[in-house]
Amino acid sequence: MKNLCFFCLLFACVGFLSCKKNEDPKVGKANQVQTEKPISVQCYKALYEQDTIDLKMNTLKNGKISGDMVMKFFNMPKKVGKIAGEFHGDTLFASYTFIQGANEKITYKNPMAFLKRGNELILGNGKIQTTMGASYFVKGSPIDFERVKFKFITVDCEAK
Repeated sequence: MKNLCFFCLLFACVGFLSCKKNEDPKVGKANQVQTEKPISVQCYKALYEQDTIDLKMNTLKNGKISGDMVMKFFNMPKKVGKIAGEFHGDTLFASYTFIQGANEKITYKNPMAFLKRGNELILGNGKIQTTMGASYFVKGSPIDFERVKFKFITVDCEAK
């Protein structure tokens, strides 16, 4: 009886190992996340009283935008995350995915809109709604780019 259990266990292990060896190499490569090289990189900084936002924006070949953003607000934990979106005319609609402070277990995601005027980016204020855990701007509700706190100016990118 012990030999039969040992034989079945050995047979099952060999079966599991052989399944992995027959994996198509093309499928493995397709599953790897490929990072696209940006065609341009621009860095911005916005200041309002004691609050600071740093933005590094990468423009990709397909016109999409990706990058990193750090928000440091007075008496609040630092927000560090990634930004992804695309321009519609002169307005960048993006999604900011970030962690707040030292809590790396909870990830937040907020919609953002930036108006590009010359070398300046203006962070707009708009009405946001949340549906099934996803937040986005209310359709048909205007985004205000006039009465704003944060206007980004271009700065030299820091080498890391």
